[in-house]
Amino acid sequence: MRAKRLSLVLLCAFMVFAAAPAVRQAFAEDAAKPADPGLSDVLTDLLHGVEGENATSGPDKRVPFGREEVQLSFAPLVKQTAPAVVNVYASQTAKVTSPFEGDPFFEEFFGRAQPRAQSSLGSGVLVDPSGVIVTNFHVIKDADEVKVATADGREFTSKVMLKDETLDLAVLKIESDKPFPVIAIGDSDALEVGDLVLAIGNPFGVGQTTTSGIVSALARSHIGVSDSGYFIQTDAAINPGNSGGALINMGGQLVGINTAIYSRSGGSIGIGFAIPANMVRAFADAAKAGLDFFERPYIGAEFEAVTPQIAESLGMEKPTGALVSSVDATGPAGKAGLKAGDVVLQVNGKPVESIEALDYRMATLSIGTKANFAILTKGQQAAMDIALERAPEGAKASEVTLHGRSPFSGAKVAELSPRLAQKLGLRTDLKGVTVIDINRDSPAADFGFMPGDIVREVNGTTIDTAATLAQVAQQDTRWWRFTVERGGQILRQVLRY
Repeated sequence: MRAKRLSLVLLCAFMVFAAAPAVRQAFAEDAAKPADPGLSDVLTDLLHGVEGENATSGPDKRVPFGREEVQLSFAPLVKQTAPAVVNVYASQTAKVTSPFEGDPFFEEFFGRAQPRAQSSLGSGVLVDPSGVIVTNFHVIKDADEVKVATADGREFTSKVMLKDETLDLAVLKIESDKPFPVIAIGDSDALEVGDLVLAIGNPFGVGQTTTSGIVSALARSHIGVSDSGYFIQTDAAINPGNSGGALINMGGQLVGINTAIYSRSGGSIGIGFAIPANMVRAFADAAKAGLDFFERPYIGAEFEAVTPQIAESLGMEKPTGALVSSVDATGPAGKAGLKAGDVVLQVNGKPVESIEALDYRMATLSIGTKANFAILTKGQQAAMDIALERAPEGAKASEVTLHGRSPFSGAKVAELSPRLAQKLGLRTDLKGVTVIDINRDSPAADFGFMPGDIVREVNGTTIDTAATLAQVAQQDTRWWRFTVERGGQILRQVLRY
Protein backbone atom coordinates (compact mmCIF):
# COMPACT_ATOMS: atom_id res chain seq x y z
CA MET A 1 0.00 0.00 0.00
CA ARG A 2 2.83 2.42 0.90
CA ALA A 3 4.54 1.59 -2.37
CA LYS A 4 1.38 2.48 -4.32
CA ARG A 5 0.95 5.80 -2.48
CA LEU A 6 4.61 6.65 -3.02
CA SER A 7 4.28 5.90 -6.73
CA LEU A 8 1.16 8.13 -6.97
CA VAL A 9 2.94 11.02 -5.21
CA LEU A 10 5.97 10.71 -7.48
CA LEU A 11 3.72 10.67 -10.57
CA CYS A 12 1.88 13.83 -9.49
CA ALA A 13 5.15 15.57 -8.68
CA PHE A 14 6.52 14.67 -12.08
CA MET A 15 3.42 16.09 -13.87
CA VAL A 16 3.66 19.34 -11.90
CA PHE A 17 7.38 19.58 -12.62
CA ALA A 18 6.76 19.00 -16.34
CA ALA A 19 4.02 21.62 -16.50
CA ALA A 20 5.79 24.23 -14.38
CA PRO A 21 7.96 25.76 -17.15
CA ALA A 22 4.98 26.22 -19.43
CA VAL A 23 2.93 27.73 -16.60
CA ARG A 24 5.76 30.08 -15.58
CA GLN A 25 6.20 31.09 -19.22
CA ALA A 26 2.47 31.74 -19.52
CA PHE A 27 2.52 33.98 -16.45
CA ALA A 28 5.52 35.88 -17.81
CA GLU A 29 3.99 36.39 -21.24
CA ASP A 30 0.65 37.30 -19.73
CA ALA A 31 2.30 40.01 -17.66
CA ALA A 32 4.30 41.36 -20.58
CA LYS A 33 1.51 41.11 -23.16
CA PRO A 34 -1.97 41.43 -21.64
CA ALA A 35 -3.66 40.67 -25.02
CA ASP A 36 -1.93 37.29 -25.36
CA PRO A 37 -3.58 34.02 -24.30
CA GLY A 38 -3.85 33.63 -20.54
CA LEU A 39 -3.19 30.75 -18.19
CA SER A 40 -6.48 28.98 -18.97
CA ASP A 41 -5.65 28.87 -22.70
CA VAL A 42 -2.18 27.49 -22.02
CA LEU A 43 -3.63 24.80 -19.73
CA THR A 44 -6.21 24.04 -22.45
CA ASP A 45 -3.40 23.60 -24.97
CA LEU A 46 -1.47 21.37 -22.58
CA LEU A 47 -4.51 19.19 -21.98
CA HIS A 48 -5.14 18.94 -25.73
CA GLY A 49 -1.52 18.08 -26.48
CA VAL A 50 -0.86 21.31 -28.44
CA GLU A 51 2.49 23.03 -28.29
CA GLY A 52 4.31 26.02 -29.70
CA GLU A 53 2.81 28.34 -32.31
CA ASN A 54 -0.03 25.96 -33.18
CA ALA A 55 -1.40 26.21 -29.65
CA THR A 56 -3.71 29.17 -30.38
CA SER A 57 -3.73 29.23 -34.21
CA GLY A 58 -7.36 28.08 -34.48
CA PRO A 59 -9.48 29.95 -31.93
CA ASP A 60 -12.61 29.64 -34.11
CA LYS A 61 -12.63 25.84 -34.06
CA ARG A 62 -11.55 24.11 -30.82
CA VAL A 63 -12.82 21.71 -28.22
CA PRO A 64 -15.06 23.39 -25.55
CA PHE A 65 -13.22 24.09 -22.26
CA GLY A 66 -15.15 24.98 -19.17
CA ARG A 67 -18.80 24.71 -18.14
CA GLU A 68 -19.75 27.99 -19.83
CA GLU A 69 -18.72 26.71 -23.25
CA VAL A 70 -20.28 23.29 -22.78
CA GLN A 71 -23.62 24.96 -21.98
CA LEU A 72 -23.76 26.86 -25.30
CA SER A 73 -27.17 26.56 -26.98
CA PHE A 74 -28.81 26.83 -30.40
CA ALA A 75 -31.85 28.47 -28.76
CA PRO A 76 -31.14 32.06 -29.95
CA LEU A 77 -30.72 30.79 -33.52
CA VAL A 78 -33.96 28.81 -33.37
CA LYS A 79 -35.89 31.80 -31.97
CA GLN A 80 -34.58 33.89 -34.87
CA THR A 81 -35.49 31.47 -37.67
CA ALA A 82 -38.34 29.20 -36.51
CA PRO A 83 -41.14 31.81 -36.98
CA ALA A 84 -40.42 31.77 -40.73
CA VAL A 85 -40.99 28.00 -41.05
CA VAL A 86 -44.64 27.12 -41.79
CA ASN A 87 -46.78 24.00 -42.06
CA VAL A 88 -48.25 23.21 -45.49
CA TYR A 89 -51.49 21.22 -45.82
CA ALA A 90 -52.49 20.06 -49.30
CA SER A 91 -55.81 18.36 -50.05
CA GLN A 92 -57.28 16.79 -53.16
CA THR A 93 -60.35 14.81 -54.15
CA ALA A 94 -59.36 11.39 -55.44
CA LYS A 95 -61.51 9.57 -57.98
CA VAL A 96 -62.69 6.21 -56.62
CA THR A 97 -63.53 3.51 -59.17
CA SER A 98 -65.75 0.50 -58.57
CA PRO A 99 -65.81 -2.78 -60.50
CA PHE A 100 -69.61 -2.41 -60.62
CA GLU A 101 -69.59 1.16 -61.94
CA GLY A 102 -72.16 1.55 -64.71
CA ASP A 103 -74.14 -1.49 -63.67
CA PRO A 104 -77.75 -0.31 -62.91
CA PHE A 105 -78.49 -3.25 -60.61
CA PHE A 106 -75.51 -2.82 -58.29
CA GLU A 107 -75.69 0.98 -58.37
CA GLU A 108 -79.34 0.73 -57.30
CA PHE A 109 -78.51 -1.27 -54.17
CA PHE A 110 -74.97 -0.14 -53.33
CA GLY A 111 -74.95 3.38 -54.77
CA ARG A 112 -72.27 5.08 -56.79
CA ALA A 113 -68.67 5.24 -55.60
CA GLN A 114 -68.11 8.56 -53.82
CA PRO A 115 -64.96 10.68 -54.32
CA ARG A 116 -62.54 10.44 -51.41
CA ALA A 117 -60.61 13.33 -49.91
CA GLN A 118 -56.85 12.88 -49.58
CA SER A 119 -54.41 15.15 -47.80
CA SER A 120 -50.66 15.54 -47.45
CA LEU A 121 -48.58 17.34 -44.87
CA GLY A 122 -45.29 19.14 -45.29
CA SER A 123 -43.38 22.26 -44.38
CA GLY A 124 -42.40 25.50 -46.08
CA VAL A 125 -40.11 28.50 -45.60
CA LEU A 126 -41.05 32.17 -45.83
CA VAL A 127 -38.40 33.90 -47.95
CA ASP A 128 -40.10 37.25 -48.58
CA PRO A 129 -42.02 39.52 -46.15
CA SER A 130 -44.89 39.75 -48.64
CA GLY A 131 -45.75 36.08 -48.00
CA VAL A 132 -43.67 34.14 -50.56
CA ILE A 133 -43.11 30.55 -49.40
CA VAL A 134 -40.80 27.90 -50.84
CA THR A 135 -41.69 24.23 -50.41
CA ASN A 136 -41.34 20.92 -52.28
CA PHE A 137 -43.38 20.07 -55.35
CA HIS A 138 -44.29 16.64 -54.00
CA VAL A 139 -45.92 18.30 -50.97
CA ILE A 140 -48.54 20.08 -53.12
CA LYS A 141 -48.63 17.73 -56.13
CA ASP A 142 -52.14 17.42 -57.64
CA ALA A 143 -53.60 19.42 -54.74
CA ASP A 144 -56.98 21.10 -55.17
CA GLU A 145 -56.39 23.35 -52.15
CA VAL A 146 -53.22 24.28 -50.26
CA LYS A 147 -53.40 25.81 -46.79
CA VAL A 148 -50.56 27.26 -44.76
CA ALA A 149 -50.33 27.49 -40.96
CA THR A 150 -47.72 29.90 -39.58
CA ALA A 151 -45.77 29.40 -36.37
CA ASP A 152 -48.00 31.89 -34.50
CA GLY A 153 -51.12 29.79 -35.19
CA ARG A 154 -52.64 31.71 -38.10
CA GLU A 155 -53.98 29.81 -41.10
CA PHE A 156 -54.05 31.01 -44.72
CA THR A 157 -55.28 29.72 -48.05
CA SER A 158 -52.41 29.98 -50.50
CA LYS A 159 -52.07 30.11 -54.25
CA VAL A 160 -49.35 28.36 -56.24
CA MET A 161 -47.10 30.87 -57.99
CA LEU A 162 -44.72 28.40 -59.64
CA LYS A 163 -43.94 24.69 -59.47
CA ASP A 164 -41.46 22.37 -61.12
CA GLU A 165 -41.54 18.60 -60.72
CA THR A 166 -38.04 18.09 -62.14
CA LEU A 167 -36.57 20.28 -59.39
CA ASP A 168 -39.14 19.21 -56.76
CA LEU A 169 -39.72 22.86 -55.86
CA ALA A 170 -42.85 24.99 -55.56
CA VAL A 171 -43.52 28.60 -54.55
CA LEU A 172 -46.70 29.58 -52.68
CA LYS A 173 -48.15 33.00 -51.84
CA ILE A 174 -50.19 34.03 -48.80
CA GLU A 175 -51.60 37.48 -48.01
CA SER A 176 -51.64 39.53 -44.80
CA ASP A 177 -51.80 43.17 -43.73
CA LYS A 178 -48.50 42.82 -41.86
CA PRO A 179 -45.13 41.61 -43.15
CA PHE A 180 -44.16 38.02 -42.40
CA PRO A 181 -40.94 36.90 -40.69
CA VAL A 182 -38.43 35.51 -43.17
CA ILE A 183 -35.19 33.57 -43.35
CA ALA A 184 -32.50 35.15 -45.52
CA ILE A 185 -31.25 32.89 -48.31
CA GLY A 186 -27.54 32.16 -47.90
CA ASP A 187 -24.82 30.94 -50.27
CA SER A 188 -24.97 27.15 -50.38
CA ASP A 189 -21.72 27.04 -52.35
CA ALA A 190 -19.95 28.26 -49.20
CA LEU A 191 -20.93 25.10 -47.29
CA GLU A 192 -18.24 22.62 -46.35
CA VAL A 193 -18.49 19.05 -45.17
CA GLY A 194 -18.54 19.16 -41.38
CA ASP A 195 -20.36 22.49 -41.03
CA LEU A 196 -23.07 22.57 -38.35
CA VAL A 197 -26.67 22.89 -39.59
CA LEU A 198 -30.19 22.86 -38.15
CA ALA A 199 -33.26 21.29 -39.78
CA ILE A 200 -36.64 22.83 -38.93
CA GLY A 201 -39.97 21.36 -39.98
CA ASN A 202 -43.08 19.46 -38.94
CA PRO A 203 -42.17 15.73 -38.88
CA PHE A 204 -45.10 13.29 -38.72
CA GLY A 205 -47.41 16.25 -38.02
CA VAL A 206 -46.38 16.43 -34.34
CA GLY A 207 -45.62 20.17 -34.56
CA GLN A 208 -42.62 22.31 -35.35
CA THR A 209 -39.40 20.48 -34.50
CA THR A 210 -35.72 21.41 -34.69
CA THR A 211 -32.89 18.92 -35.13
CA SER A 212 -29.16 19.51 -35.41
CA GLY A 213 -26.35 17.84 -37.31
CA ILE A 214 -23.58 18.47 -39.78
CA VAL A 215 -23.19 18.60 -43.54
CA SER A 216 -22.27 15.01 -44.36
CA ALA A 217 -21.59 15.45 -48.08
CA LEU A 218 -22.13 17.83 -50.98
CA ALA A 219 -23.22 17.43 -54.62
CA ARG A 220 -25.04 14.15 -54.04
CA SER A 221 -26.76 12.75 -57.15
CA HIS A 222 -28.70 9.70 -58.35
CA ILE A 223 -30.76 9.42 -55.17
CA GLY A 224 -34.04 8.96 -57.06
CA VAL A 225 -35.81 12.01 -55.63
CA SER A 226 -36.12 14.16 -58.75
CA ASP A 227 -34.40 14.82 -62.04
CA SER A 228 -32.25 17.37 -60.25
CA GLY A 229 -29.07 15.65 -59.09
CA TYR A 230 -27.28 18.07 -56.81
CA PHE A 231 -28.19 17.71 -53.13
CA ILE A 232 -26.75 18.59 -49.74
CA GLN A 233 -26.51 15.53 -47.50
CA THR A 234 -26.93 15.98 -43.74
CA ASP A 235 -27.26 13.79 -40.67
CA ALA A 236 -29.68 16.25 -39.02
CA ALA A 237 -32.80 14.15 -38.43
CA ILE A 238 -35.29 14.59 -41.30
CA ASN A 239 -38.55 12.62 -41.26
CA PRO A 240 -41.83 12.56 -43.24
CA GLY A 241 -43.40 16.00 -42.82
CA ASN A 242 -40.02 17.75 -42.87
CA SER A 243 -40.23 18.04 -46.66
CA GLY A 244 -40.09 21.71 -47.65
CA GLY A 245 -38.63 22.77 -44.30
CA ALA A 246 -35.51 24.80 -43.67
CA LEU A 247 -31.90 23.72 -43.43
CA ILE A 248 -30.06 26.64 -41.85
CA ASN A 249 -26.42 27.40 -41.05
CA MET A 250 -24.98 28.90 -37.88
CA GLY A 251 -25.49 32.38 -39.30
CA GLY A 252 -29.26 31.88 -39.40
CA GLN A 253 -29.32 31.72 -43.21
CA LEU A 254 -31.26 29.29 -45.36
CA VAL A 255 -28.78 26.95 -47.05
CA GLY A 256 -31.21 24.28 -48.24
CA ILE A 257 -34.80 23.01 -48.49
CA ASN A 258 -35.17 19.62 -46.81
CA THR A 259 -36.46 17.23 -49.45
CA ALA A 260 -35.89 13.54 -48.83
CA ILE A 261 -34.40 10.86 -46.62
CA TYR A 262 -32.74 7.54 -47.24
CA SER A 263 -34.52 5.03 -45.04
CA ARG A 264 -35.64 1.42 -44.97
CA SER A 265 -38.06 1.94 -42.10
CA GLY A 266 -39.65 5.27 -43.04
CA GLY A 267 -37.86 7.15 -40.25
CA SER A 268 -34.57 9.00 -40.12
CA ILE A 269 -31.35 7.00 -40.03
CA GLY A 270 -29.09 10.02 -40.41
CA ILE A 271 -29.08 10.34 -44.21
CA GLY A 272 -31.15 13.30 -45.36
CA PHE A 273 -31.01 15.43 -48.50
CA ALA A 274 -31.71 19.12 -49.13
CA ILE A 275 -31.95 21.23 -52.30
CA PRO A 276 -29.16 23.88 -52.23
CA ALA A 277 -30.22 27.43 -51.42
CA ASN A 278 -28.67 28.86 -54.60
CA MET A 279 -31.16 26.82 -56.63
CA VAL A 280 -33.96 27.89 -54.28
CA ARG A 281 -33.04 31.56 -54.75
CA ALA A 282 -33.11 31.29 -58.56
CA PHE A 283 -36.46 29.47 -58.45
CA ALA A 284 -38.03 31.99 -56.04
CA ASP A 285 -36.82 34.88 -58.20
CA ALA A 286 -38.49 33.29 -61.24
CA ALA A 287 -41.76 33.00 -59.32
CA LYS A 288 -41.62 36.61 -58.14
CA ALA A 289 -40.94 37.69 -61.73
CA GLY A 290 -44.26 36.11 -62.77
CA LEU A 291 -42.81 33.40 -65.06
CA ASP A 292 -45.07 30.50 -65.95
CA PHE A 293 -42.19 28.00 -65.65
CA PHE A 294 -38.60 27.99 -64.42
CA GLU A 295 -36.47 28.99 -67.41
CA ARG A 296 -32.89 27.78 -67.57
CA PRO A 297 -30.33 29.68 -69.64
CA TYR A 298 -30.10 28.32 -73.19
CA ILE A 299 -26.78 27.86 -74.99
CA GLY A 300 -27.84 25.44 -77.75
CA ALA A 301 -25.86 22.40 -76.62
CA GLU A 302 -26.65 19.02 -75.12
CA PHE A 303 -24.41 17.03 -72.78
CA GLU A 304 -23.88 13.51 -71.50
CA ALA A 305 -21.87 11.88 -68.73
CA VAL A 306 -18.14 11.21 -69.02
CA THR A 307 -17.68 7.48 -68.48
CA PRO A 308 -14.34 5.87 -67.51
CA GLN A 309 -14.02 4.60 -71.10
CA ILE A 310 -14.60 8.08 -72.55
CA ALA A 311 -12.16 9.62 -70.06
CA GLU A 312 -9.47 7.10 -71.07
CA SER A 313 -10.01 7.74 -74.77
CA LEU A 314 -9.65 11.50 -74.20
CA GLY A 315 -6.49 11.10 -72.13
CA MET A 316 -8.14 12.28 -68.91
CA GLU A 317 -6.83 11.09 -65.55
CA LYS A 318 -10.33 10.45 -64.21
CA PRO A 319 -13.93 10.66 -65.46
CA THR A 320 -15.07 14.19 -64.67
CA GLY A 321 -16.91 17.01 -66.38
CA ALA A 322 -19.73 16.96 -68.95
CA LEU A 323 -19.23 15.72 -72.51
CA VAL A 324 -20.75 17.83 -75.30
CA SER A 325 -22.93 15.47 -77.37
CA SER A 326 -24.46 17.94 -79.83
CA VAL A 327 -24.25 21.65 -80.64
CA ASP A 328 -26.65 23.89 -82.55
CA ALA A 329 -24.36 25.82 -84.90
CA THR A 330 -26.68 28.84 -84.76
CA GLY A 331 -26.91 28.89 -80.94
CA PRO A 332 -24.71 30.74 -78.44
CA ALA A 333 -22.43 27.73 -77.81
CA GLY A 334 -21.91 27.11 -81.52
CA LYS A 335 -21.09 30.77 -82.14
CA ALA A 336 -18.57 30.71 -79.26
CA GLY A 337 -16.76 27.71 -80.76
CA LEU A 338 -17.97 24.84 -78.57
CA LYS A 339 -17.94 21.54 -80.48
CA ALA A 340 -19.27 18.03 -79.98
CA GLY A 341 -16.63 15.97 -78.18
CA ASP A 342 -15.44 18.83 -75.96
CA VAL A 343 -15.62 18.34 -72.19
CA VAL A 344 -16.81 21.14 -69.88
CA LEU A 345 -14.64 21.18 -66.73
CA GLN A 346 -15.62 24.47 -65.04
CA VAL A 347 -18.27 27.18 -65.23
CA ASN A 348 -17.32 30.60 -63.85
CA GLY A 349 -14.44 29.01 -61.95
CA LYS A 350 -16.68 26.43 -60.21
CA PRO A 351 -15.78 22.78 -60.89
CA VAL A 352 -18.13 20.63 -62.96
CA GLU A 353 -17.72 17.09 -61.66
CA SER A 354 -20.66 15.61 -63.58
CA ILE A 355 -23.51 16.41 -65.94
CA GLU A 356 -25.73 16.94 -62.87
CA ALA A 357 -23.29 19.54 -61.57
CA LEU A 358 -23.38 21.34 -64.92
CA ASP A 359 -27.20 21.39 -64.89
CA TYR A 360 -27.10 22.87 -61.38
CA ARG A 361 -24.51 25.53 -62.27
CA MET A 362 -26.43 26.53 -65.38
CA ALA A 363 -29.79 26.68 -63.61
CA THR A 364 -28.46 29.12 -61.01
CA LEU A 365 -27.13 31.58 -63.62
CA SER A 366 -29.12 34.51 -65.00
CA ILE A 367 -30.45 34.78 -68.54
CA GLY A 368 -28.96 37.72 -70.39
CA THR A 369 -25.46 37.35 -68.92
CA LYS A 370 -22.33 35.50 -70.03
CA ALA A 371 -20.58 32.55 -68.41
CA ASN A 372 -16.95 31.49 -68.69
CA PHE A 373 -16.54 27.82 -69.63
CA ALA A 374 -13.27 25.99 -69.03
CA ILE A 375 -13.17 23.08 -71.47
CA LEU A 376 -10.98 20.26 -72.70
CA THR A 377 -10.83 20.24 -76.49
CA LYS A 378 -8.57 17.93 -78.50
CA GLY A 379 -6.51 17.23 -75.40
CA GLN A 380 -5.86 20.92 -74.67
CA GLN A 381 -7.29 23.19 -71.96
CA ALA A 382 -9.21 26.21 -73.26
CA ALA A 383 -11.67 28.82 -72.05
CA MET A 384 -14.51 30.65 -73.75
CA ASP A 385 -17.32 33.04 -72.86
CA ILE A 386 -20.80 31.86 -73.87
CA ALA A 387 -23.91 34.05 -73.85
CA LEU A 388 -26.81 32.77 -71.74
CA GLU A 389 -29.99 33.36 -73.72
CA ARG A 390 -33.68 32.56 -73.40
CA ALA A 391 -34.67 29.37 -75.22
CA PRO A 392 -36.13 30.26 -78.63
CA GLU A 393 -39.89 29.99 -79.05
CA GLY A 394 -39.66 28.93 -82.69
CA ALA A 395 -42.70 29.22 -84.86
CA LYS A 396 -45.81 29.91 -82.82
CA ALA A 397 -46.90 26.44 -81.80
CA SER A 398 -50.59 25.76 -82.06
CA GLU A 399 -52.01 23.84 -79.10
CA VAL A 400 -54.70 21.30 -79.99
CA THR A 401 -56.96 19.42 -77.57
CA LEU A 402 -57.84 16.00 -79.00
CA HIS A 403 -61.42 14.74 -79.00
CA GLY A 404 -63.32 11.79 -80.42
CA ARG A 405 -63.32 8.09 -79.67
CA SER A 406 -59.59 7.45 -79.42
CA PRO A 407 -57.03 6.73 -76.69
CA PHE A 408 -55.73 10.29 -77.18
CA SER A 409 -59.01 11.99 -76.28
CA GLY A 410 -58.48 14.59 -73.56
CA ALA A 411 -54.80 15.20 -74.34
CA LYS A 412 -53.54 18.65 -75.32
CA VAL A 413 -50.67 18.48 -77.82
CA ALA A 414 -48.31 20.92 -79.55
CA GLU A 415 -45.22 20.91 -81.77
CA LEU A 416 -41.92 21.03 -79.91
CA SER A 417 -39.72 24.11 -79.77
CA PRO A 418 -36.61 24.56 -77.58
CA ARG A 419 -38.60 26.65 -75.10
CA LEU A 420 -41.49 24.15 -74.91
CA ALA A 421 -39.01 21.29 -74.56
CA GLN A 422 -37.34 23.10 -71.67
CA LYS A 423 -40.72 23.68 -70.02
CA LEU A 424 -41.47 19.94 -70.20
CA GLY A 425 -38.01 18.92 -69.04
CA LEU A 426 -37.01 17.47 -72.42
CA ARG A 427 -33.85 17.80 -74.48
CA THR A 428 -34.00 21.09 -76.34
CA ASP A 429 -32.88 19.47 -79.62
CA LEU A 430 -35.90 17.16 -79.83
CA LYS A 431 -38.51 17.59 -82.57
CA GLY A 432 -42.04 16.23 -82.94
CA VAL A 433 -45.53 16.50 -81.44
CA THR A 434 -45.69 16.23 -77.66
CA VAL A 435 -48.39 15.98 -75.02
CA ILE A 436 -48.39 19.15 -72.91
CA ASP A 437 -51.42 18.53 -70.68
CA ILE A 438 -53.91 15.80 -69.80
CA ASN A 439 -57.52 16.07 -68.65
CA ARG A 440 -57.59 14.08 -65.42
CA ASP A 441 -60.93 12.38 -66.22
CA SER A 442 -60.21 11.53 -69.87
CA PRO A 443 -59.35 8.38 -71.85
CA ALA A 444 -55.83 9.74 -72.38
CA ALA A 445 -55.32 9.81 -68.61
CA ASP A 446 -56.81 6.33 -68.21
CA PHE A 447 -54.45 4.92 -70.84
CA GLY A 448 -51.43 6.44 -69.05
CA PHE A 449 -50.36 9.24 -71.38
CA MET A 450 -48.16 11.84 -69.66
CA PRO A 451 -47.00 15.40 -70.41
CA GLY A 452 -43.71 15.12 -72.30
CA ASP A 453 -44.73 12.06 -74.32
CA ILE A 454 -43.79 12.51 -77.98
CA VAL A 455 -46.20 10.80 -80.38
CA ARG A 456 -44.19 9.44 -83.30
CA GLU A 457 -46.66 7.27 -85.23
CA VAL A 458 -50.37 6.32 -85.11
CA ASN A 459 -51.92 3.55 -87.24
CA GLY A 460 -49.09 3.74 -89.78
CA THR A 461 -49.14 7.55 -90.09
CA THR A 462 -46.02 9.51 -89.11
CA ILE A 463 -46.95 12.36 -86.77
CA ASP A 464 -45.06 15.55 -87.60
CA THR A 465 -47.66 18.22 -86.75
CA ALA A 466 -50.38 18.64 -84.15
CA ALA A 467 -52.96 18.95 -86.94
CA THR A 468 -51.93 15.54 -88.33
CA LEU A 469 -52.40 13.90 -84.92
CA ALA A 470 -55.81 15.58 -84.48
CA GLN A 471 -56.91 14.24 -87.86
CA VAL A 472 -55.68 10.69 -87.20
CA ALA A 473 -57.34 10.67 -83.77
CA GLN A 474 -60.74 11.12 -85.48
CA GLN A 475 -60.50 7.78 -87.33
CA ASP A 476 -63.51 5.50 -87.07
CA THR A 477 -61.79 2.39 -85.78
CA ARG A 478 -61.64 0.28 -82.65
CA TRP A 479 -58.02 -0.83 -83.16
CA TRP A 480 -55.16 1.52 -82.39
CA ARG A 481 -51.44 1.01 -82.97
CA PHE A 482 -49.13 3.84 -81.93
CA THR A 483 -45.52 4.63 -81.05
CA VAL A 484 -44.58 7.05 -78.26
CA GLU A 485 -41.18 8.31 -77.12
CA ARG A 486 -40.87 8.78 -73.37
CA GLY A 487 -37.66 9.63 -71.53
CA GLY A 488 -35.54 8.57 -74.50
CA GLN A 489 -37.29 5.18 -74.81
CA ILE A 490 -39.55 4.08 -77.65
CA LEU A 491 -42.85 2.55 -76.50
CA ARG A 492 -45.08 0.66 -78.97
CA GLN A 493 -48.64 -0.24 -78.12
CA VAL A 494 -51.50 -2.07 -79.82
CA LEU A 495 -54.96 -2.00 -78.21
CA ARG A 496 -58.68 -2.26 -78.92
CA TYR A 497 -60.75 0.69 -77.72
